[in-house]
Amino acid sequence: MNTMILAMGIFFGGMAQVIAGIMEFKKNNTFGATAFTSYGFFWLSLVGTLVMPGLGMGEAASAKSMAAYLFMWGFFTLGMFVGTLRISKNLQIVFGFLTLLFFLLALGDFTGNEMISTIAGYEGIFCGFSAIYGALAQVLNEVYGEEVLPLGNVTTVKKTAKIEVATSK
Repeated sequence: MNTMILAMGIFFGGMAQVIAGIMEFKKNNTFGATAFTSYGFFWLSLVGTLVMPGLGMGEAASAKSMAAYLFMWGFFTLGMFVGTLRISKNLQIVFGFLTLLFFLLALGDFTGNEMISTIAGYEGIFCGFSAIYGALAQVLNEVYGEEVLPLGNVTTVKKTAKIEVATSK
């Protein structure tokens, strides 16, 4: 790990996402608030897990404990993926591949198989590019006031029950 990776984990992966999550909370966007704050704190906790032993603050995580950590994040992300089924195709791709990424990383750590970890790395690159595309699409679509880059928004039909109240005179 070099300082560039750690700094990105703290500031862009961690703090920026927590701030974005708070902003989404203020907009009453439960999905966005949960996703951004959770993954922001994921990055902060991951950097802490990697850096703290070097500072004499605890022992380094074993491969098995790191596998459990990543597995639980995969399980959480699977639940978030279900939420994307009502939002957009782009988020389905991002969260679907992020779920797969966490499970592959966990499996790689659990088994010690370098090939699984390498596959996870390539899969993570695809996942990252999908997320960057989604972010750029949202920005450009908003700036231009039209769909410049498609996100595959899912249209949902809300079923509402109409209750007719009879009034007597």
